[in-house]
Amino acid sequence: MGGRVIDVDSMPTSPSNAERTLVLVGRTGNGKSATGNSILGRRAFKSKAGSSGVTKTCEMQRTMLKDGQVVNVIDTPGLFDSSADSEFVSKEIVKCIGMAKDGIHAVLLVFSVRNRFSEEGGAAIHSLESLFGKKVFDYMIVVFTGGNELEDNDETLEDYLGPECPKPLKEILQLCENRRVLFDNKTKDAATRTEQVGKLISLVNSVILENGGQPYSDEIFAELKKGATKLCDQQVEVDSLKGYSKREISELKEQMKKS
Repeated sequence: MGGRVIDVDSMPTSPSNAERTLVLVGRTGNGKSATGNSILGRRAFKSKAGSSGVTKTCEMQRTMLKDGQVVNVIDTPGLFDSSADSEFVSKEIVKCIGMAKDGIHAVLLVFSVRNRFSEEGGAAIHSLESLFGKKVFDYMIVVFTGGNELEDNDETLEDYLGPECPKPLKEILQLCENRRVLFDNKTKDAATRTEQVGKLISLVNSVILENGGQPYSDEIFAELKKGATKLCDQQVEVDSLKGYSKREISELKEQMKKS
């Protein structure tokens, strides 16, 4: 497999085992959680087929690859879903940033070859830019899931991205300099699992090199990170208040929310 179950507390911290933090984003049903499980090499995130998302909030899991590289994977709920309200999305982005303590090394935009690619691509571009800023495209890798279906139809990813490739999808691939990889999250073949994870990590490492070894942490990201820390500190203070009525605590929380 691409990874194995390990005791996080016993991980070595030498420079040779540089951590990579990856964030999975995309709409519900595209296979974010299943892709995360493929990267980790174990069923760490809840994943099942269906119209409603299983992932309700950001969650981070980690693994160590065979070469000793530590990989943190952050799974997110459907932040691009039309049903997601702005308050929920903002809260999850703050949480995601708080988890990525040393910055984000790659943003994995997940699409499924099973779903028709209509307006989803354009919406994804707008959402990513709104949530993370334009520089996020320098760290973006597109992951296509459903590799097993392409194989069943004797198709390759190149066939799928052929002359009839939708314009929004072409634009996305141009923005991320054509960094893309195909995943078969249902395969039982160990060699296939290892190969697809290896291709992804190779792209992640190229992203890091192209960005001068610096993870994604532009000015907007840094400010949001400060806000996340401050918000967490305030939340701890509020939750630990004693001697205040529920109404007073509720009012204080509402003031924090507005600020």
